[in-house]
Amino acid sequence: MFSTEEIESLDRSYFSVIYVDAYDLTIMSKNTGHVWYIHNPEYPEPGNCIIFHKHRASHPYHRHGRAGSLRQAVRSIQGHDAFQMNGRKPIGRK
Repeated sequence: MFSTEEIESLDRSYFSVIYVDAYDLTIMSKNTGHVWYIHNPEYPEPGNCIIFHKHRASHPYHRHGRAGSLRQAVRSIQGHDAFQMNGRKPIGRK
């Protein structure tokens, strides 16, 4: 479960919050426009998060990874943004 403090600590200048409840958070990076869904199932222990990601709102989500906390998930997302913005080679998919 995400705490109120964790949710309130999100940098609103970096992310747009699309949806939030105790176990789910959907945010969009203002830098890349990528949409992120973070789920906290609290299994096998509290704090574990599963991170899903999509490049455009119309695309399906794919699994990005796991994190031990919301803070770690946000760091992973920001690292992915840096990779995207600093010269990722385009691939021929649409």
